[in-house]
Amino acid sequence: MTGDLPPEDWPGRANSRIVACKPHRWHVQVTGNGPDVLLLHGAGASTHSWARLIPYLADRYRVIALDLPGHGWTRSPRGRARLGDVAADIARLCAQEGWAPKIIIGHSAGGAVSLELARQGLLRPEYLVIVNGALESFRGAAGWLFPVMAKMLALNPLTGLLISQGGRSVQQVRSILSSAGSDLDDDALGQYARLIQRRAHVDGTLAMMAQWSLDDLNRALPDIMTPCLFIHGAKDGAVGIGVAQRAAGQMPHARLVTLEGIGHLAQEEAPSHVAAEIADFVGQP
Repeated sequence: MTGDLPPEDWPGRANSRIVACKPHRWHVQVTGNGPDVLLLHGAGASTHSWARLIPYLADRYRVIALDLPGHGWTRSPRGRARLGDVAADIARLCAQEGWAPKIIIGHSAGGAVSLELARQGLLRPEYLVIVNGALESFRGAAGWLFPVMAKMLALNPLTGLLISQGGRSVQQVRSILSSAGSDLDDDALGQYARLIQRRAHVDGTLAMMAQWSLDDLNRALPDIMTPCLFIHGAKDGAVGIGVAQRAAGQMPHARLVTLEGIGHLAQEEAPSHVAAEIADFVGQP
């Protein structure tokens, strides 16, 4: 299928295709040869967030990146964004396409999806890599205010349009990402600015936030036996380093690498460093 693809100048566009696997029409990008590596981006992002890391992987792996349900160019039904549903639907897509990931790399909310896939045994990777994993709920006032707001916003189909109309400026995106400790160039910022102009993308992001619950996953972390590398930017203003420390401390075969001077988007800010840590973790020569 070729309909509904990203624009021609979108990162990785030459490798894009649309795959129908109910209940979604997935946007996927596949490149490289070798064992499968599955990349799962964070909430509000898309496959583009991996564009700077993929060249370090594609020379020895078949790299599979997808837009999460409701994100980017993946079309999804409303109400299908709970953690367990997202994991089950990704596993179904992998089975349909014959993908058997040796490594799953998840960023932010994609890190939670990666761990959920392993927790339920939906996929059986040899290694997990969690980059700035969003594995805990907001603390303080945001702990109750943000989920309530997200639920209210997700119920209003006009909300995404209103937000996207107000978020076009690269400067606005720079301000948002700077609060997460990330300093990106104008090209990278422009990609996020383009994304938040898409009403469906904003609605899909809000729907995921409204339905997000990590309680079951966090209770089960000690039962996940898959070797896991946590990579976390020390400057991350969105997810504190303590989140990674607690998660890695609970898992039987996990370790944590901290990247000094790096914020929430480590794979975009320091792709060569992230790639080197992954290579060392999996014993890659």
